[in-house]
Amino acid sequence: MTRQCARPGCGEPAIATLSYHYAASTVWLDDVAPEPDPSTYDLCRRHAAGLTVPNGWRLDDRRGALAEAYAAERAS
Repeated sequence: MTRQCARPGCGEPAIATLSYHYAASTVWLDDVAPEPDPSTYDLCRRHAAGLTVPNGWRLDDRRGALAEAYAAERAS
């Protein structure tokens, strides 16, 4: 069963999993995790591509080949 995006009101299929470490001010974006975890958030293509982090935080996009396509989409 395909998981859905965690953003309220979005029913699109998840393609990425967001996790973070508050003390390190770091957000990680990975390929969708094989199993759901209550401490992470699954995101669809649109919400993963539009993800921004607070000032002073670092976004580490660790997705595979999909990350390159979404990075290009973000830049356009």
